[in-house]
Amino acid sequence: MKKLFVPLCFSALALALSACGKTPATEEKTPVVKVSTEVIVPQALSINNELSGRVVAPRVAQVSARVAGVVLKRAFEEGSEVKQGDVLFIIDPAPLQADLDSAQAALRKSEALALQAKLQDQRYSALVDSNAVSRQDYDNARAQSLQAQAEVAANKAAVQRAKLNLGYATVTAPISGRIGRALVTEGALVGQGEVTPLARIQQLDPIQVDLMQSTRDLDNLRDSFRAGDLQQVGKNQARVTLIRDNGSLYPVPGKLLFTDVSVDPSTGQIILRSEFANPDRDLLPGSFVRVRLEQAVNKQGISVPQRAILRDSAGVAQVLLVDAESRVKQQPVQLGGVINDRWIVNEGLKAGDRIVIEGLQHARPGEQVQIDDPTPPLAHSTDR
Repeated sequence: MKKLFVPLCFSALALALSACGKTPATEEKTPVVKVSTEVIVPQALSINNELSGRVVAPRVAQVSARVAGVVLKRAFEEGSEVKQGDVLFIIDPAPLQADLDSAQAALRKSEALALQAKLQDQRYSALVDSNAVSRQDYDNARAQSLQAQAEVAANKAAVQRAKLNLGYATVTAPISGRIGRALVTEGALVGQGEVTPLARIQQLDPIQVDLMQSTRDLDNLRDSFRAGDLQQVGKNQARVTLIRDNGSLYPVPGKLLFTDVSVDPSTGQIILRSEFANPDRDLLPGSFVRVRLEQAVNKQGISVPQRAILRDSAGVAQVLLVDAESRVKQQPVQLGGVINDRWIVNEGLKAGDRIVIEGLQHARPGEQVQIDDPTPPLAHSTDR
């Protein structure tokens, strides 16, 4: 039994020594974070400003009664489209026709008296040289003839005025556009000693939007133009996009008409007028809207995807840069406006910088990362 126990002890001891001689299993390395990146390449970027504005009709006509009378008929449908010259109201023409008849009668009477005075002037003219009539009688006849001619001219003007007033009894549209509600009804007495508004017509296509911009922003733009940092957009080339109340873009682009020559002293702002086609009459005067206006171009602009921007506890915008050794570092940036889904970067980045655009939540400053399927710089449009 002792002989059997001794070999077993040696075997156990040998196994123990063999186990002690083995090294511990090597710990697994932490996997390297994979990120997607984009290389910064400067390119031409539009400098846009979003301005608030109010929709205004380019032409507004207040239809009023030009003669006194009773309204007999309304000849239009409220809220409809009318064309210049369309009949809107008819005022009782009977009194005006009577005035015309009276003026014509007075004209005929004055013409008869003028003929009589002219003939007498001619007779006296032949007799005054032979002293058959006195010079005084001739002068009187001459004056009466001239006075009669003046009466004829005055009566002709009265006839013309009466014809105009009779024509004014038919009230027509002075411009084409959409007419609102009627401000008077049939049977109303209008134009009695004062101007009586009858209706209002507004041109809705095209429609205009008056924008407000501070003089400080305009001064900053001018300084950038002079310094060569920005290039001014050519005349009639500035793109104008209207943003509706629900945030959607108006499908029809507009154009900038002009910038006002005076500043509102109460607000320190200046008016910029833009124009939009409005075939469906979606834009109505008085509405408040926002307009995105292209005012300059940066030939060497830098932009990054919005998802690449991080902010620290103080709200400072930052990006994650990847250096030549694939290490991550934080880089503060100064942001400008937004083009599509990209931030314009005014300061903090340069051409050739590689920024992280995906995997930001796992990348840590100072750590190495693996660039997963690196892509060339994104070609992005500056269209809004």
